[in-house]
Amino acid sequence: MRTPPRGRSTAQLLADFGHDLPTKPEPDRPGKEPYLFHPSPRRGLQRPGRGWSPARTPVVQYRMTSDQAAAWWPFIANPPLPPTGAQIGIDELSGGSFYADPLGWVLDDTVPVTNPNVITFGKPGGGKSTNTKNFATLMMDFGYKVFVLGDPKDEYEPLCRAFGVQPFAVGPGMSARINPLDFGPLGERWDTLDRVEAQRRAGIIFRRWLTLIRGLVGSQFVGEQRVPFGPTDARVVEAALAQLTGYLDGHHTLHVTTIPALWQLLANPTEQLVTECRYASTRQFLDETRLLRDALGQLVTGALAGLFDAPTTIAVDWTAPIQSFSLSRLEPLGDEVMGIALTCLSSWGRAMREIKAPGDLRINIRDEMWKQMRLGSARPPSSPERRLQDCGTDSKVSLRREASTFVAARTSRGRTATRTSASGSSWSVTTSTTPRPSRPSPAKRRTWSSTQNSRPASAGGSSKCRPSPSRTWSRAPTASTPASTPSTTSPAGP
Repeated sequence: MRTPPRGRSTAQLLADFGHDLPTKPEPDRPGKEPYLFHPSPRRGLQRPGRGWSPARTPVVQYRMTSDQAAAWWPFIANPPLPPTGAQIGIDELSGGSFYADPLGWVLDDTVPVTNPNVITFGKPGGGKSTNTKNFATLMMDFGYKVFVLGDPKDEYEPLCRAFGVQPFAVGPGMSARINPLDFGPLGERWDTLDRVEAQRRAGIIFRRWLTLIRGLVGSQFVGEQRVPFGPTDARVVEAALAQLTGYLDGHHTLHVTTIPALWQLLANPTEQLVTECRYASTRQFLDETRLLRDALGQLVTGALAGLFDAPTTIAVDWTAPIQSFSLSRLEPLGDEVMGIALTCLSSWGRAMREIKAPGDLRINIRDEMWKQMRLGSARPPSSPERRLQDCGTDSKVSLRREASTFVAARTSRGRTATRTSASGSSWSVTTSTTPRPSRPSPAKRRTWSSTQNSRPASAGGSSKCRPSPSRTWSRAPTASTPASTPSTTSPAGP
């Protein structure tokens, strides 16, 4: 027998008065995603065309790194780079056209490139300089200017003359003088800077000078060992430079100094310098710094006398499409002298580009870098010079013979030290053909004068932190350009 209801429920009671209770929605049950791989028996399905096997095949497991895995899937390449910049040749990874735009890659978040610098490897006569000139000429169409910091073989002189620019000739008997201890744009309007900004700029300037002096002193030999340059020598040199420029005394205007002036001050130290360097007497100062003074003396009175030991006498026209420094007159003096000259030019060029005008896109070319790197401690500073924070709107192109130029150099203590590239995200290039040099169009053949001395007045830069791949480009062989043997790609950094 059915029991009659005792009364109305809450929902019915509210419904009689025109109200409804909110109902709880039923949860949506997500459907199952389709399987990406359908399981099958080890011997396969017993159907035609399904790979059925009457016997079981043993499964072998392998453990490998990403470098070793490339041998198992050799025909898988990364997506090609975007078609921006200069079309140079063929991408050997994808087979399509290769477009070079180092700064554009850095500014594009979809491209995993964090460094706009380029390293070119190749054997002598393999087309390193030709490819570099081709790249620099094509990038001029996109607003770039070229700055060649040292041309040992005058390979860039025809390109300069095609644009109506006269290269600066550096050598014995020439009028051009370059002072590697120039302040650069950081030393301008020093009296208007506040204390914090003055200390920041002074730190940059003195670190650059200290790196230069360390390299120049370390390029000299005592028997078979290089001249040591320790922390005490660094303190002496930094204190001497601060006294020569007036920064030690807190002057509002800094004075330009030279390497001979530094040598003379170390040979005739003042009481203030002796006290600042924490020596008991002048005699002790002279005894402890004799090796340092002799190494600097060889640079002042040696083969490079009159080249980098006087105030700068040239004015670079930063509005010209290309500027170059010819060093072919130093070739008879040997590779060591050429390496020291490249070191001085590299430091001076870095000083001139510490502050850049907005939109000043420039390609800095350093040719024959292997001569500079074989000087041991006079090698180019790889940090922070080749990092993005320091380059801003500049793209540095370094030319080396092969990866073995990162050879082990003997240090002052007789140990072997190996230095590689500073940034693991640099773009490496290996030349495999000898392309024809690109000629500028008639519209570009303008005559430029090197009488102006316009210096930019603002800086810029950005940074991203992602590793970038190492790519290889080469020009497609034509009827007039025979292809040579294939090249090998080396990683562009540690």
